[in-house]
Amino acid sequence: MTSQISTNGASTNGAAPQIENVVIIGSGPSGFTAGLYAARANLNPILITGNDYGGQVSITYEVENYPGFPESVTGPELVEKMKTQAEKFGCRVEFDYVTNIATDKHPFVISTQNGKEYVAKSVILCTGARPRYLEIPGEKEYTGKGVSYCATCDGFFFRGKDVVVVGGGDSAVEEGLFLTKYATRVRIIHRRDELRASKILQERAFKNEKVEFVWNTVLTEVLGDADGKVIGAKVQNTVTGEESEIETDGVFIFVGHLPNNELLKDKFELDEDGHLIADRFMRTNVPGIMAAGEIMDKVFKQVATSVGQGCSAAMQTNKFLEELEEAGYPGVDQDPREFRKAEIANKEAIGTW
Repeated sequence: MTSQISTNGASTNGAAPQIENVVIIGSGPSGFTAGLYAARANLNPILITGNDYGGQVSITYEVENYPGFPESVTGPELVEKMKTQAEKFGCRVEFDYVTNIATDKHPFVISTQNGKEYVAKSVILCTGARPRYLEIPGEKEYTGKGVSYCATCDGFFFRGKDVVVVGGGDSAVEEGLFLTKYATRVRIIHRRDELRASKILQERAFKNEKVEFVWNTVLTEVLGDADGKVIGAKVQNTVTGEESEIETDGVFIFVGHLPNNELLKDKFELDEDGHLIADRFMRTNVPGIMAAGEIMDKVFKQVATSVGQGCSAAMQTNKFLEELEEAGYPGVDQDPREFRKAEIANKEAIGTW
């Protein structure tokens, strides 16, 4: 016989599963910030790290633009400090990977790779995004040692250096222009003979004396020295097939980002690029499930903005739980989307929507 979970945490077959106030999925800056704020609100949150512990900042060699660290801090160090602070106030961290979220009833049921199930009144999604990699030799080995996916994060370290940018879209050109503030030369390498970037960005790049274009070319390998630093790259002409080597101090790769949305498809509203759609209160289309960080932010993509979004998501989650408690918890088989319909109807009736 299938057991059902009641609203007081007991089940009809005698088991007593614990119903969590909030489960946070993801361990980047937005996730740990959500954990910190939820813990300080006495929600006793649990955070499930996922396989990419720390998110993209964990592969950043040095972070100089996060407030409060004038001496800079490495990405992994910053992640550990965030984790320690969240745990200090009671956030429980589980090194596990979520494989499914049941969103068609409340409380939500979350399944993990380690065979665990969590029952939660609310969820905060911080699954993040990842760079699209070239998947070439040397790329992984020299990440953080000359290979980067963020000019805003790492451009300063290439003051007076020569760098190459890989890509032909808005991000590649925009980040390439940003790098001209520091680098002496920026070569934008593109596999075609024309850019996909917007016309205004192209015009700015063509006018910039520090920017050069290498057309019909792809990177095939990143080269480094005995000290583990980038010194060059192997390239191949896509028309002639000719191979050659170029010298450079840094390789910036901007061929797209991939939102970590495997859990979210067919359950949440996603935009055309696969990013989770959330409103300004960090609410997804499923009431009780909030979002923060790069899974929903494809514009700013900074540690500082992810932290702010994690804070907002936790505060909105606390508000949701307070309102849910006042209204009375729904039955276990009620679709949580019905909450939002009732909320809209009520606010329209009293003129506060």
